[in-house]
Amino acid sequence: MATQVIKSDCILCINSCGIDATVEDGKLVKVQGMKEHPISEGVLCPRGVALPEWVYSPDRLQYPMKKAGSGWERISWDEALDTAAEKLQEIKDKYGARALAVYTGSLGTENIELAAFAQRFRGVYGTPNLLSVEGNCFRSRIMARQMTFGGYPIEEPWKSKCILVIGTNMDNSKITQGAKIYKALYEGTMEQVIVVDPKRIPLADRGIHIKIRPGTDTALCLGMLNVIISEGLEDKAFVEKYTMGFDKLAEHVKQYTPEKVSEITWVPAEDIIKIARIFATTKPASIVPGTCSIDQHINGFQGNRIHAIMQAVTGNVDIPGGWVSIPFIRLGDLRVTEISDPIGTKEHPLFRRFWGRTSPYGQQMLFADAVLKGEPYPIKGLVCTGGNPAVTLPDSARIREAMKALDFMMVAELFMTDTAKLADIVLPACSFLEKSGVGYVYGVTNCIPYAMVRKQVIKPIGESWPDWKIWTELGKRMGYGEFFPWETEEEIIDFFLGPSGLTREQLTHEHPEGTYYAEKKYIQGKYRTPSGRIELYSETLAENGYDPIPHHVEPSKSPISSPELYKKYPVILTTGSRIPEYTHSQFRGVSTLEKTAPEPLAEIHPETAKKYGISDGDMMSVETVKGKINMKARTTEDLIPGILSIPHGWANANANELTELEPRDPVTGYTEMKSLLCRISKAENVSKAA
Repeated sequence: MATQVIKSDCILCINSCGIDATVEDGKLVKVQGMKEHPISEGVLCPRGVALPEWVYSPDRLQYPMKKAGSGWERISWDEALDTAAEKLQEIKDKYGARALAVYTGSLGTENIELAAFAQRFRGVYGTPNLLSVEGNCFRSRIMARQMTFGGYPIEEPWKSKCILVIGTNMDNSKITQGAKIYKALYEGTMEQVIVVDPKRIPLADRGIHIKIRPGTDTALCLGMLNVIISEGLEDKAFVEKYTMGFDKLAEHVKQYTPEKVSEITWVPAEDIIKIARIFATTKPASIVPGTCSIDQHINGFQGNRIHAIMQAVTGNVDIPGGWVSIPFIRLGDLRVTEISDPIGTKEHPLFRRFWGRTSPYGQQMLFADAVLKGEPYPIKGLVCTGGNPAVTLPDSARIREAMKALDFMMVAELFMTDTAKLADIVLPACSFLEKSGVGYVYGVTNCIPYAMVRKQVIKPIGESWPDWKIWTELGKRMGYGEFFPWETEEEIIDFFLGPSGLTREQLTHEHPEGTYYAEKKYIQGKYRTPSGRIELYSETLAENGYDPIPHHVEPSKSPISSPELYKKYPVILTTGSRIPEYTHSQFRGVSTLEKTAPEPLAEIHPETAKKYGISDGDMMSVETVKGKINMKARTTEDLIPGILSIPHGWANANANELTELEPRDPVTGYTEMKSLLCRISKAENVSKAA
């Protein structure tokens, strides 16, 4: 028996943990956390452990298919790509290139060869409409920090003495980072933990738990700044030397007294004062924010920006254990030309560009309007890869309606997702275990300047192809062959690594576990803003008609902003809670994971459940102004009364049947998914989630 252990990384969530994959006679039999990898350090989540079962799932797509009546017909790759090329050319000839949208899901952010080749294809085709998860996830925090610091400093909480954890449960969503924090607590290097969350999470037991009303995090931070500045606890030397706008900030936060903020947030004033003093006086300190939990509000951009301002005011920038600027790896660029602006540029211009920095992405929240209303112009075709937007985007019913109205839709996937079911052609794609690539996101997501070659672990399943090959062969059929000269994955890896100073040989043989491409130098004073300083007050935001300093904005539907609606929908709903068994809509159907998480659970305080005649384990109806689903109730005293928390990614109880595409954050275009209003009742004669 031939056995080998292959060092690679897992890209099925934002962390990209290092893995040791054991292969026997060509078959993957076991996956463990790689001890040498600085992200995982030997730790692995349940999804990683279940990779062998997942990759060999009998539900994997094995060959190309086309829709035939109410079913599917197996076809060859040639027929699939010839048909796609013909349909895409028809759309271009009839409506213009911008009538095509290309969508990359969460896999596209961790998988450069997927995202880069998709971006290259849309460039040579001529459409500006590259859509991705950055339209409702993560880019908001990047923009907010760039707008403040001129770059993107990242938290390294395992080196902090104090952490302020806002809206993230690392035991479920960032297990490897959580392990580092628990280690720091065990070793005594971390002194203070403050958890801001409507739910008591495990980490809250190690420190102070601040129970907050969803949608009011920005108000809490403004209240903390009120205390910090009024008591003179700011880092005066740092503020004077490196920031601008402090006087305006100090005047602005006077209105956010602890007493006023207490009324907004449901957090006692004395607790606001207490945690403000702790955060300001325990250095180094780091705010550790959730991603979607902060982003997905109509004030999410400013919610992210207030965190940046707090880090700066307390001097916790570019010091070990604060927010740290690191060099990001330079990789080969597959973009071919600057194209006209995508959908969403007019409505959210800064999401597209500021300070000469242009994002490649359009705002996907306007996709349905482009298809169904022709606004700002019609979109008639969609190629989707690495994502399941029919489930993961808000207002799933409208997204499905838009997809059904397209002239042509093609999906490259591993499984027959709800999105794939709506396509005209479905292509079987390789998983990351069946192809090679470059692992590089550790700097962006974990403040670790590290890179590795992601090795192919097993041969492709069935007739599946890697994404780069799909885009290349489609491009050749459309006459774009000169733009896709690469013939092997080795050539592609060499191209990407070219500007980095690293080589494939080095990362394959000398350092199969990966290597650091740079050092953290903790250099203060390098801020690439227009002023050359950290901008607490943003002239750029003011000039574009936005708030130059964050202020509290009530959710569009809340007990305060819409009291009459609150009478009809008297429970606050937050969607998208994470569980370690699944990433978004991925890993459903893996039996070992289904044993511990067989169905979606709606978490609710026992008092709230009792008020509506619901007991633990009952099927309950959850209804918003947008839609209605059924889900099993899980009563827990960990959640504050009056709130319902539900997970997302379940096709059979889709949280996004309850969410809407409007209103949107004025800066980013993100929509509300974390603070809604709903009404609940016991679901009679219902046996399963739907």
